[in-house]
Amino acid sequence: MTPVTAPYGTWTSPIDARLVAAHDGRPEYVGTVGQEVWWTEPRPAEGGRRALMRLRPYDTGPAESVLPEPWNVRSRVIEYGGRPWAGAAREDGGPLVVFVHHPDQRMYLVEPDAPGAAPRPLTPLSPVGEGLRWADPVVLPERGEVWCVLEEFTGPRPTDVRRVLAAVPLDGSAADDRARVRELTDGADRFVTGPRLSPDGRRAAWLAWDHPRMPWDGTVVRLADVADDGVLTGARPVAGGADESIAQVGWATDGALLYAGDASGWWNLYRLDADATGGGANLCPRPEEFGGPLWKIGHQWFEPLENGLIAVLHGVGSPRLGILDPATGELADTPGPWTEWAPTLASAGARVIGVAAGPCRGHEVVELDVHTGHTLVVGAAHTDPVDPAYLPEPEERVFHGPDGREVHARLRPPRNPGHRAPDGELPPYVVWVHGGPTGRTESAMDLEIAYFTSRGIGVVEVDYGGSTGYGRAYRERLREQWGVVDVEDCAAVARALAREGTADPARLAIRGGSAGGWTTAVSLTSPLTEGLYACGTIAYPILDPAGWATGETHDFESRYLISLVGRLEEHPDRYRDRSPVHHADRVTTPFLLLQGLDDVICPPAQCDRFLAEVAGRGVPHAYLAFEGEGHGFRRAETITRAVEAELSLYAQVFGFERPDVPALELTE
Repeated sequence: MTPVTAPYGTWTSPIDARLVAAHDGRPEYVGTVGQEVWWTEPRPAEGGRRALMRLRPYDTGPAESVLPEPWNVRSRVIEYGGRPWAGAAREDGGPLVVFVHHPDQRMYLVEPDAPGAAPRPLTPLSPVGEGLRWADPVVLPERGEVWCVLEEFTGPRPTDVRRVLAAVPLDGSAADDRARVRELTDGADRFVTGPRLSPDGRRAAWLAWDHPRMPWDGTVVRLADVADDGVLTGARPVAGGADESIAQVGWATDGALLYAGDASGWWNLYRLDADATGGGANLCPRPEEFGGPLWKIGHQWFEPLENGLIAVLHGVGSPRLGILDPATGELADTPGPWTEWAPTLASAGARVIGVAAGPCRGHEVVELDVHTGHTLVVGAAHTDPVDPAYLPEPEERVFHGPDGREVHARLRPPRNPGHRAPDGELPPYVVWVHGGPTGRTESAMDLEIAYFTSRGIGVVEVDYGGSTGYGRAYRERLREQWGVVDVEDCAAVARALAREGTADPARLAIRGGSAGGWTTAVSLTSPLTEGLYACGTIAYPILDPAGWATGETHDFESRYLISLVGRLEEHPDRYRDRSPVHHADRVTTPFLLLQGLDDVICPPAQCDRFLAEVAGRGVPHAYLAFEGEGHGFRRAETITRAVEAELSLYAQVFGFERPDVPALELTE
């Protein structure tokens, strides 16, 4: 093929927006039920629901969807959700599985091998606030119960909520009777994860934390004895604290506690005798992360194996899968093409199951045989939707921000085998800002990014100060500096690309969703970046931090800004000075604003206030609001519209034609 010479941005590509939407999302929450492997999987074309998938053992066929439409297996605990299903194997009758149905948030039981089986509810509805929600369940047939996290709203406000560990009867007697739900803890902790039972079933451990800390700030491991009648007694903290984040807790086969904590400055893996006092022993002390931010209840970075070894996710930046010998500290990594492993692991005997992706591979369910070291894809197998030659080749880079601080980023230059740019032309570049802000970018195939790079628009993903994957000190750079450090680091990367001749300095853009939407909006209104960006795309953003700190968001993040900005009553000037709503008069560049109308994390009211301030100032902009969408888009039609609108914005601002997408109408 002889490449056609054409300006950046005008290249034709087989990656259209419908293809992007069809491949949105990834498998989550892998688990085993006996020898079977189960997980949830996205269905963008089916209203964005999550299907529950089942893979029977011993190569008996492909994975099957257990529940037909409209069943949607997803929890809303802490709004970001958590593990929404669990199962137990039985000698007769097949698996016993419980799951949370997203529309009503009730927990249901299903016996998929029973004739004419249909899900039946285990939990009641509640007329108060947002009702009752459940996550991170453990099925205990011997007790006739499911132990899990219960989130219960007690009033109309999003912060009128309590969380406890609870036991739900498997016989369905609590479906219409809240009193039949047995509470295992007293609600003294604002946040809890689901219980992890010791191998002998006589102890339970879980994580807990309280406002104003977030789980990556400080958590504790609570340990309790399990009485014969199922009551938890003697609950006490055994690890962690206000300044130590523990991301996960579990049990070794010999009854010792395992946890991923960051006392060393990195999330490392520790072992603690359950009867001992004092700190645990670091099993593999390295300047690497063996854990991550607990955005969803039930995330899992390690999995103890029956032979005493431990499957671990570890690394700097993107994690990889390794097998750790806790006796020697030796760590052997898994071979294969995967550069990114999601925080979900399960095991059955010598088999370890996880979800992994690579630069040219979407997320798929991968199985490792610990005995042989062989890996194979067992579910959601990647198939090339397009020729991989249209996918960008990522390049890990380290840039330098103010005071010489390191800024990690991933460069994805334009790439298309059918096109080349005219000599001397520099490509436009878009700075992609991840959400969180306590999060990071991923070393994985992303068709949404490839949609732009295959058309001649470069992308650079920035792990600004505050991102995870680089130790606690890097994460703490954002403390009380949100809207400053993130903005400066993204700008430093953009300016460096322009200075070195990688990007066209006149055609730089910035975009992001959620906290990334905040950074984008601040970057369009801050003197720190004046004249740098030609336009921006702002998705489901935070735009008014004072409003967000005083009741305009959900309980989980309602005190988050204390660490990110400071206490509102002590620093009202910071909240106003950094607020895009209060500095809309500084917006001079075109922008696209995208918002889900059902978003309770970043509500559309903030967009309304921002747009009211921008109106009549002569700044071209567009606002697309989507009914039925919450925080992050899940429906195929929404994703398609949003991606095409973003491309149209860049075409209009950067000065090239894109007749293949609907023209975005910009108003002033």
